[in-house]
Parts: sequence; C-alpha cells; structure tokens
Amino acid sequence: MNVDWKKEAHKRDISSVSTNAWTRKHQSCNRPLVPATQQHYLFKHKFNFSIPVLLYGRLFTQELWDQLSQQNAPYGWRGLSYQAIASTLSLLNTSANAQLFDFSVKQRLGCIRCAVVGNGGILNGSRQGLQIDSHDFVFRLNGAVIKGYEKDVGTKTSFYGFTVNTMKNSLGAYKHLGFTSVPKHQDLHYIFIPSNIRDYLMLKSAVLGVPVPEGHDKGDKPQTYFGPDTSASKFKLLHPEFINYLKERFLKSDLISKKYGYLYMPSTGALMLLTALHTCDQVSAYGFITSNYQEFSDHYYDSKKQPLVFYVNHDMHMEGNLWKNLHDAGIMNLYQR
Repeated sequence: MNVDWKKEAHKRDISSVSTNAWTRKHQSCNRPLVPATQQHYLFKHKFNFSIPVLLYGRLFTQELWDQLSQQNAPYGWRGLSYQAIASTLSLLNTSANAQLFDFSVKQRLGCIRCAVVGNGGILNGSRQGLQIDSHDFVFRLNGAVIKGYEKDVGTKTSFYGFTVNTMKNSLGAYKHLGFTSVPKHQDLHYIFIPSNIRDYLMLKSAVLGVPVPEGHDKGDKPQTYFGPDTSASKFKLLHPEFINYLKERFLKSDLISKKYGYLYMPSTGALMLLTALHTCDQVSAYGFITSNYQEFSDHYYDSKKQPLVFYVNHDMHMEGNLWKNLHDAGIMNLYQR
C-alpha cells in the first residue's frame, strides 16, 4: 500500500495535552516513522495507517457488530452482550474518543515524540528518567511503579494502558511497593484494551460515574481507580479490528496453534507500543525485552533478580524480535544496554 506520509502525519490527533507539549516550540522530525516504514522492504507491507486505532460511538454499526461477533475478544465480540457493547460505545461520543492526537497538537508541535515505558528490569539503574520525561507524551502500562524509581523511569504519564484484569492484578501484586493507585492527573488519558466484557462494563460505569452493575467487577467504583473526573473524554478504547490487525501483521505467533492457543494475545506492552507506532511521529521504547534479557530481572522494581516469566498467552520472544527489527530498521528507538 502506498502511503502519503505527509497526509498521514496531518491526520494524527488528541484531545488534551500536557503543559510541556503545548509550550515546546514547533519543530519537524529528523526522521518521521511513517516514511521510514515505507522505505523498508519488509515493514512497508506490514504497516497500514488507515486501520482505525480507536473504537468510538460513530463507528458502531450493525455491519460492524455482525463482523466482530464472529471473533472472540480481544479481536471481536463473539459471545458478548450486544446491549453492553452498544450502550458503552454510545457514551464514547466526543472527538477525544475518536483519536489519540488532535490536529491542533500536530500544528503546534510539528513532530509528536512519544516514549513507551514497559516494566522490564533493564530500566533498573538505567538513569533514563529525564530522557523519558523529555518526550511530548509518555505511555505507561499495568504495574507502572514510579515512586522510588524516578531517576530510572521518569515521572511523566500521558497515557496509561491496561485491561481491567491486568490493572487489578498489578494493584494487588505491587501494593507493597506503593502502587496503590494507577496514575492520575488532569491531562492523563486511559486506554482500555477490550480483552473481555469486563473492560466494556468498567468503561461504561466509569463514564457514567456509577458502580459496575454486574459481572466479575460488580460493585466496583471506577472513580477509585481513575479519580473523580471520569468524563468520557478521559477514555480511549482500542478497536478490536486494530488489535486483530496487529496480531495478524506483526505478532501472529505459532502459539496460536498450540494447546492454549485460544488464550493468546499480544502483551499489554506490545499493544501500547504498536499503538504509539501508529499514532506518533517518533517513538522510543524503554523497559521492553531485548536479546540479552537474561542479564536483567523481570521488572525494574524487583528487590531481588527474578527471571523473565514466559506465559502461554504471550509470545515474548516474538515480541522481542519485532522490537529489535523495528529498531534496526530505524522506525523506532529501543533502549538497550
């Protein structure tokens, strides 16, 4: 597919921006990632910047329902309640729900520079905090422990990505490290990954400001997680078609054909990094798996070195190879040491 990268760059949009992003002087990218993808013999056939990244109310049609109800979550809605999906999406009706970056941001910045911060042990002792915070936008995910690790991971958060399951598991697992709340502040946006019905129900309750009415999280109060400002503009929802496209084009693992293949999906970190690669002009990845992962602990906040755990629902080796290939192709920068 031939992509006019200048037009694509002008399509990129966000609803609100951090102070640093608004005040930084307009500058062009020295190497925007869109043309870099089109100049690469392999990745020019993989990237499709016309795929909608986010799902919002106006995209929900009977045709989309019929199509996505043929596939299981996170790639579709098979077995999920039509009413639950429809009522949730009807609330995502602002321009902020439709796109990650507003056109005015692109006009002001000229080049949107993003850092995506994983939780890998490679960041322990890295002293990358200031470099991470120098980006216009910073994506974090799951157990985004910051307190005590500011010099290594920075303090800035623009987007926090998660599934309800990974968010709640992180809050439980890392409570002893002070991770008692997901990141919160006025300019921060939350990116829901729709891994099952829990995510749609939590999102709907968050926008309405009411407890979750049913299911696994019945009675949960979303403001406990996301703070008192739970207006619709705070939330983004990854499009199941986008997640499926990422799986098919970038991370179609052999695990899919194995015994537990039905559990397979790209990791939260992979989904956040690939989201940034489809919306930002320049992307740097920190705390992601590298070829020498054995030298580092599983997480940067581990008190003792722990080996990286390979779960059956993710293909971390495949993800690591992808990050290295994208780095070598000059499409993104992967922090390595």
